[in-house]
Amino acid sequence: METAALVAPVTALEFLHDAFLLTGEGPVLKAYSLHPRPKVCTSLTVLQHSRIHGIRPSDQAAVPAQSSAAGVHEKDKNELSPIAQANFHDLAVFGGKVVRLVRLHVGLQGEDHLQLEMLGHLMELQDWILDVRWLSGGKHLCVALAHNSALLLDIFTGSALVQRSCLEGCLLYSALLLVQESWVDTVLVGGTVFNQLVLWRPGGGKDNNNKAPVERRLQGHSGVIFKISYLQEKGWLASASDDRSIRVWVVGALGGSGGKCGDLEPACLMVLYGHQARVFSVCLSPGKVYSAGEDGSCLVWDWTGGGKVVRTLKGHRAGGIRALAVSKGTSDEERWVATGGADGGVRLWRIKESEESKMEEVVTEKLTDLRFPGQGMPKAVRIAAEGKAGWSQSNLVVCTDLGIVYQYSDGQWGQVWQGSPEFQSYCVMETISIIPSESTAKLHLCAVGNLSGSIFVFPISQPQSGILLTGGSGKIHNLIWQNVGESVCLLASGSEGLVYRWFIKIHLNEDRSLDLSVKPLPSFLLPPCAKRWLTAAVCLLSESQEVLWVCGDRRGSLLLFQEGGKILQKRGDDREAAESLVTYTRGTSDRERLDVTEQQRENEDKLKLLPLSCLFGVHGKQGVTSLCEYQGLLYSTGRDGCVRVFRVRPKAPENLEGNRNNSTGKTVESKAPLQLEVLRVQRACKGMEWLERILILKPETPEEEEEEEEGVEFSEECENHYETKRNLTEKAERREIEARFVIVGFHAVHFVVWDPVRQERLLAVPCGGGHRSWGLWPSLKGVWPGYGALVFIKQGSVLVSLPPGEEPNWPGKAGVTGGWGLREGVHGRGIGCVCRLGRIEGTGNAAETSGEVINNEARGVEREKNQWEIVVTGGEDTSLTVLAIHPNSGNIKVLSVITDHISSVRTVTAVTRPEAGTEKHPQSLSALLLSAGGRAQMQCYRLLISWDGQREAPSCQVIQVAGHRLDEQWERRRNRHKMVKMDPETRYMSAVVVDEETDGLLLALACSDGAVRLFSISEVKHQIFLLWESYFHQRCVLSVDTCSLDDAKGNRCKLLFSAATDGRIAVWNLTEASSSADASSDAPAPPIPCLSISAHQSGVNSLAVWAKKLGQQEGGCLVTVASGGDDGQLTVSVIRVMFPEDGKTSEPSVPLQTQLQPPKQLQLHVHTQSCIPLAHAAPLTALKLLRQGLIVSTSSDQRVCLWKVGIKGIEHKGALCSHVADAAGLAVWEGQVTQGEEEDEEAKTRSDRLESKPENAVWRLNVYQAELEMEGKTSRRLKDEDTADKTEPVETETGDTVCKSHDEKSGKENQAEAEVVSEREVNTCESRIKAETTGWVLVCGQGFQLLRLRNSVDKSEKKS
Repeated sequence: METAALVAPVTALEFLHDAFLLTGEGPVLKAYSLHPRPKVCTSLTVLQHSRIHGIRPSDQAAVPAQSSAAGVHEKDKNELSPIAQANFHDLAVFGGKVVRLVRLHVGLQGEDHLQLEMLGHLMELQDWILDVRWLSGGKHLCVALAHNSALLLDIFTGSALVQRSCLEGCLLYSALLLVQESWVDTVLVGGTVFNQLVLWRPGGGKDNNNKAPVERRLQGHSGVIFKISYLQEKGWLASASDDRSIRVWVVGALGGSGGKCGDLEPACLMVLYGHQARVFSVCLSPGKVYSAGEDGSCLVWDWTGGGKVVRTLKGHRAGGIRALAVSKGTSDEERWVATGGADGGVRLWRIKESEESKMEEVVTEKLTDLRFPGQGMPKAVRIAAEGKAGWSQSNLVVCTDLGIVYQYSDGQWGQVWQGSPEFQSYCVMETISIIPSESTAKLHLCAVGNLSGSIFVFPISQPQSGILLTGGSGKIHNLIWQNVGESVCLLASGSEGLVYRWFIKIHLNEDRSLDLSVKPLPSFLLPPCAKRWLTAAVCLLSESQEVLWVCGDRRGSLLLFQEGGKILQKRGDDREAAESLVTYTRGTSDRERLDVTEQQRENEDKLKLLPLSCLFGVHGKQGVTSLCEYQGLLYSTGRDGCVRVFRVRPKAPENLEGNRNNSTGKTVESKAPLQLEVLRVQRACKGMEWLERILILKPETPEEEEEEEEGVEFSEECENHYETKRNLTEKAERREIEARFVIVGFHAVHFVVWDPVRQERLLAVPCGGGHRSWGLWPSLKGVWPGYGALVFIKQGSVLVSLPPGEEPNWPGKAGVTGGWGLREGVHGRGIGCVCRLGRIEGTGNAAETSGEVINNEARGVEREKNQWEIVVTGGEDTSLTVLAIHPNSGNIKVLSVITDHISSVRTVTAVTRPEAGTEKHPQSLSALLLSAGGRAQMQCYRLLISWDGQREAPSCQVIQVAGHRLDEQWERRRNRHKMVKMDPETRYMSAVVVDEETDGLLLALACSDGAVRLFSISEVKHQIFLLWESYFHQRCVLSVDTCSLDDAKGNRCKLLFSAATDGRIAVWNLTEASSSADASSDAPAPPIPCLSISAHQSGVNSLAVWAKKLGQQEGGCLVTVASGGDDGQLTVSVIRVMFPEDGKTSEPSVPLQTQLQPPKQLQLHVHTQSCIPLAHAAPLTALKLLRQGLIVSTSSDQRVCLWKVGIKGIEHKGALCSHVADAAGLAVWEGQVTQGEEEDEEAKTRSDRLESKPENAVWRLNVYQAELEMEGKTSRRLKDEDTADKTEPVETETGDTVCKSHDEKSGKENQAEAEVVSEREVNTCESRIKAETTGWVLVCGQGFQLLRLRNSVDKSEKKS
C-alpha cells in the first residue's frame, strides 16, 4: 500500500524569512513559495506514523551546501549531487515522540523551485515532544518534553547528551523554549495541567535529585493552556487557554546570557475575551496580538486600543483553526498571517500593520449619515455610478416622496430632477449605466414611475433630455432595467398584470447633447393572482438564438416568456399588431407624442405575450426578489429563504399537446416549446428568510493577474447580459456549471452577505432589517470580491456603512473574509461516509494538441496522468462534498458542496453510469446519489460530472431529485408543541440499493428505531415512497447490504442482509417485494426474514456480501457474509442457498442460526462460519469487498487491514497505519493499467524518491504477496498455520469443525495444492507479460487518505 492523496488537519505552520511557508499535514511537510504569488512547490513525508506538530528552522542564514553543518550525511549529499551549489535551510520537524531533520533546498532549477531532503534517521524519544529549538552552531537541539523535562539532543548521533527535569513534575499541555547561545542560557515556559505557567531553567540550579526548581509561576487561567508566545522586544508573554481567553503577561527579559527569568513578580497586563470556543494558538507582533481557536476565526487584537478586536479573519469550515503563524515582516508595514484548519485547508493573508487600526470587524457597527438636505422624505436610493477609482468615486441617487431626484457626488448633494405633481406621494425609481455607440464614457439613465402609469426616463447628466412614457392607467408597481448591447430595455409592471416594455437607445449629438429613441415592445401578461406584478427579470438567448425572458412576480412564481411566442390577441391579426410598433424620439412634438400614446394604448389590447412556462409560487407568497444568469444557469432568490438554481429546457413530449390550445384567445405556437426546470434549492442560514440576491464568488487569482483581468472577464459575463449572449452559442456546447455564490439578504436587523458553503457571515451591517431601499457596492459586475459598502435609508436618513471618502481596506486583494486559499478545506468535522462515483478522463493532452505523433504506450501514460477519481463524502457538518482526486499528483478539487441536510450525514450510496467516452475511458458520468442521516432525512440528487475544457478540470452539476423525512406530517401538524413526539430522533444508519427500476430504484435503509425500511424512489415523479417497514430486530439496525442470485432458469433473486446492535444478522428475500413495488398500489406487507445468524457479541457495524454459484451436481450457491463489529471481531459466515427447483431440502438447523422461511421457498442455512476475534484493537467501523474473496477493513485504531477469505478460513494479508483518525468510512475499487503505464509509474516513483516528493512514498505492501510466494511452499504453510491459530472452530450440522488446522489436512489436499503450484510455475515461465491490477482504498474520518494497492498477477492465472 502507498498513499496517493491525503487530507488531514493542518497542525503546524511556520514562515521562513517571509519568502516561504511550511505546513504540516499529518506526517507530510509541504513548502509554499510566497513570491511572486503563493503556490505549493514541494512536499515530503518526514514522520512515519506521527502528525507534525512543529517546524523549527535553524536561525542560521541560507548557506552553500558544501558548508553545511549537517555535512556528515554524505550519502544524502551524494544522491543530490546536481544541487551541490544551491542554498538551503535546515529544519527540525517534530510530532508525537519523534523528531527529524529536513533540508529545504532553494533555487535548484529557478528562484521558485524548492526541494525537501531528509537528513539522517528518525530520532525517537521516550516522551511526547512539545517544543524544539536550535542552539547556536546548529549541532544541537534543545527539546521540551510533556512531563516537564528538557534534554539536549545531538543531531549527528541522535542521542541525548543532557536531560533535566523540573522539580514540579507535572504534565504539560504546552511548552516554549527560549534559547540563545548555550544549554545553560535556556529557559523553559510550560503550561501545566493545573492551569498555570511555570518558568524554570534546564541548565540552571538543581537540588539533590538533579531537578531544577521553578523560578516563576503565573496563575490566572481557569483552563489548560494550549499555546505560549513571547515578544522579546517588550518582554511580554501571551498564553491561549481552554477557558476561551488570551492573557498577556509582563514578564521582562527571558533567556539570554545566564538564563534570565524576568521580573520577580510578573503581572497580567490584559485579559482578552472574544472567541466563542477554546483558543488553540496565539502569536505576538510589535503592534498586535493574533489568536485562533475552535470557533474557526482568527482575531487580531490591538495593543493600543485596550485589547479591542480590530479584525476577524475567517476562511475555514467547521472544526476550528489548529495552527497559526505570523511572519516577522521585513518592516512594520507588512506581514503574512497563515491559518491551518481542521478541514485540511490553509488560508493566507497579507496584512499592513499600519492600517490594521483602521480596520473594523466583519460585523460593521459604525455607520455614517450622509445628512440628506433635500425636500421630502427619501424613499428610494440607488448607486448610479461605480467609479473606477473605487467607493470614493461612486455616485448615489435618491428619490423623495415629493418626486424630486437628488444626486450625491464628491461629498455634495445636488438636485437633479423635479417631477410634476403626479409624481408626488408615490414613486419608484431605478437606474442603469450604458455606453452610447458614439462615446466610450458611461452614461447613467434614471426612470421614475408614479401612481397614474406615467414613467419619466432621463439621463442623470442631462435631465432635460428625458422622455415621458405611459404604462397603462394604473399604478406602476416596479421598474426593471436590462442591458441589450448598446441599448437598454425598460420593463414597467403596471396594473392588471401587464408588464410594459420599451427599447431605449441613447444618441450623442455633435453639440454633446443627448437624444433618447424609444421602441415599444409587446407587453407581458402575468397569470392571475392576488399580487400581480413583476419583481425581477432577466433576458437570455436560447440555443436556437431565440430571445427569452425569465421573470419573477410578487406571488413567488417564475415565468418564461419568448419574443414572438404565445401572443394573446383579442382583435386584429399578427401583421396588423406588428406594424403598429412605432419609434419616437425626444424631438417628437407634443401632439405627435399624444397620438403615439393613444395608439400605444390601443396596441396594448392587441399584443400580449403569455408565459410559455410557469412555476407557480415556488418562492412562497412573499415573492421573487432577484434573477440572474451565469454560465448557462439561472439563479432566483425570494423571501422564503431559498436560492433556486434552474434552467430552460425543452418540454417533455407528453406536455406538448396541452400547449396547442388556449381558451383565452388565439395562440401562436412556438417552434421549440420550452419550460423551466428547477435543479436544486439552496437555503441560507437559519432565520435568514429575506433574501435579496446572489453574488458570484470571484475565483481566487493572483494579484498581478487580478489587476490585468479586472473589468474584462466579469464585466463581460455579469455586467452586460447581452454582451454575454453573443457568445452563448459557444457556451451552450459546454455543460452547464453551477457557480459558487454568496447570498445577500436580511437576517433580523442586519444586512448580511452569507457564504452557504463555509456557513459564515462575510459582511453584516446593522440596518434595521428589511422593508427598506438599499444599494450594495460593488454590485454592477454581479461578483462578490470579498469586501463591500452598503447604502440604505433608515428613518428618513441616508446611511452608509463606509464613508465615501474612505476605501475598504482588504489585504492583498484577497478579500476581507477569505484570504488566499493555498489549500481548500473539505469537511471541518468528521467524515462519516464515502462513496465512489467513478473515474473521468480529461481530453486533449499536451502531446495531442501540439500535433506530435505519440505511440500507444505514451498515450496510455498521458491518459493515466489525466484521470480523476470522483467521490462523494458526507460528514458531521451536515454537508455532502463532491470531490475530484488526482491519484498521480495527490491534487484534490472540491466540485460541489450540498448543504440540504439538517443533521449529520451517516450514509451515502449511488448508482453511476458513464455518459460520454467508453467504459474504460469515460469523459463524463451521471450518478443518482442518495444520502441519509439524522432526523430521519433522506435526499436524492442527480449528479452530472464532466470535463470542463476551459478550466481543464472536472465540473459537477447537481440536480435535486427528491427529499423525504419520516416526520414530515409532524412538522405540518398544528399545536405540535403541546403534544409529545413518540420518536423524536430516528437516524438512518446505512443504505443500500436493492434494485434499479426504469425511472428510479429501490432503497433499503437501516434505522436507529429498530426498523428496516424499503423505499421506492421515482426520478420522473420527483418523489420518495415508503413501501414497508419491519421491526424484526427490535434494536438499532446498524448496517444493510444486498446480494443478487440467479437460478438455473435465469430468474433473479434479491437477498437483503441487515445487522443490529445485538450481534445478529437477518437475511430477507426481497424478490417478490422488488417485483411488486408500486407506490400507486396498496403498500405491500413487510416480509419475514428467511434466516437469522448470530455473528457477534455486540453491534455489527458493517457488512460485505458476495455470492458464488455451485456446480450443477451440487445445485444452489454459496453466499459469503463478512461482518465487523464493536467487539473488534471479523466474522465470515458462508450461507448455502438452495432454490426450490433444485429439489433438495435444507439440512438441519444448527444453534447459530434460526431458519424462518416457509416451505417451497428459498432454503438457506449456515454452511460454515469462522472469525478472527481480535482483527482490530478497537471497534471495526467499516468493511468493504475489494474483489471476491478479498476484503478491506478499518477501525478507530487507525489500521487498514487486508484479508483473504477462502475455503480454509480468513487469512491476514497485510496492514497499514493510516494517518486518518477516527476512521468511519471506507470505499474500495479496482482498476487496470497497462504494462507501459506500469513502467512509467515505476520510473515516476524512482524520480519522486530522488526528488523527495511524498505523495507516493509512505509505505509499500504487495497486496497478494502470499500468492506470489506460492513457489515457496513452506512460507505459505507457515502463514496458513498462523491464520489457523487465530481462527475459531465452529461446529456445523454434522458436528465437524469448520476451520481445521493445516496439520490435519489430508494427503489429497496436499497433493492437489502441489499440482496447482506446479501448474502456476509452468504458466509463469511461459507467459512473462504481466498486467497490473491496482486496488484503491479510500479511508475517511478526521480527513481522508487514498491508498494504492499494487498487485501483479499473471494473465494466464487470471484466465485459468
